Order: sequence, then C-alpha cells, then structure tokens
Amino acid sequence: MAAITARIGHAYDRVFAAAYDPILASVERAGLGEARALLLAGARGRTLEIGAGTGANVRHMPSTVTELILTEPAPAMRERLERRVSDALGSSSPGGSTGQIPVAVRVLSGTATGLPVEDASIDTLVSTLVLCSVPDLDAAVQELRRVITPDGVLLVMEHVAGHGRTRRAQRIIDPVWRVVARGCRLVRETRDALEQGGFDTSDVRDWSLPGGGVTGPALLGTARPR
Repeated sequence: MAAITARIGHAYDRVFAAAYDPILASVERAGLGEARALLLAGARGRTLEIGAGTGANVRHMPSTVTELILTEPAPAMRERLERRVSDALGSSSPGGSTGQIPVAVRVLSGTATGLPVEDASIDTLVSTLVLCSVPDLDAAVQELRRVITPDGVLLVMEHVAGHGRTRRAQRIIDPVWRVVARGCRLVRETRDALEQGGFDTSDVRDWSLPGGGVTGPALLGTARPR
C-alpha cells in the first residue's frame, strides 16, 4: 500500500508541476508578476530562494544579485526550474540588468528546514508562496534565521490566515486545499512565526493576492533579522 501511495504521489507531483505555470498565468498577468518584480528589486549579494518551484522569480532577479542559489525539494518542479535557468542563462550576458540572472547560479535540492549553506552566509533570502506549504513553519523560520547575514533581508510574499468570515471559510476548505495545492495551508500565522523566530516584520504589509477571495490573504515585504 505504501508503495502504491508513493507512486500516486509522484505521479501527482508531475501533474502539479506541469500545471503550475498555466494555472498561475492569469494571476501573474493580473498583478502577481508585477509584485514579484517590485519585491525582488530589493535583492542583492548572495541570494538564496527557498522552494523556487518552476522558477517564476528567475526573470525578476536584478543585477545587484552576485550569486543565486535556488532550492527546490520536488524533483518534478526542479526539472522545470533547471530548464528555465538554462534558458535564462542562455539569453543573459555578463554584468546583466534587471530581467537577467547572474552567471553564478546553482539549483539545489535543499528543503526550507535543511538549507545547504553555511551560517550567516546569505545576504538575501527569497520566500514567495512557500512558507504556507512547509511541514514545520517554526523550523523553517529558524533555518532562515541561521543562514541570513546580520544585515541581510528576507523578501516574503506568502499566503496567510485571513480574518473574520474569511478565516472561517479558510478553515473549512483547508483540508481539501492542502491536498489539491500540495501542502499549502491557508490558515498559517506566518507573521507571528517570523517575529518569534527572530525577524523584524515592520516592513512587511498585509496584502491580497490578485483575485482575492478565500485564498487571497497574504503578506508582502521585507523582513530583517533582529
């Protein structure tokens, strides 16, 4: 039974990876892509993205990024990420500008709770639509705090729990949503976790993903280690 379940899971992972970009295409056009670009304009130095997925952020990386490390634990997603990086590198030139990526780029299989880098070695951390799906949010935040430099930044765009009727609706659909969206939890208190984990979220604002609705509540902005 376990083997059958694993095969089903792997098959769904491939379907999910193939459908991810087409599903988000209209949302990207409706404002998500613009929000990514504005957020990532603050990236600099040695930059690490957790859960890079199929690479939606790659084309928005600015020339102030000197090294780019993209981590993605899901093999099917990572395959697509590697292809996107290869395509982007093929169209980039040394010293690039916004819309290109640095030559020094690596795609790794690390998870949010086990990043393959040294303590205090990352100038910019990027987390977009990832912390909602990590199994252990507190452990992930601790790992982010471990690897960031004292004057580094954490750029976040994350699903979070809403308020009032929205939160009640999220709780109702959350069990099904977790399965459909591969672990995404709509009722995460991500700001609290970041604050308790050693980050200042003064420059992180409440936001709504394009399209709004029950899955819309989000955070957007720059957190800094305390």
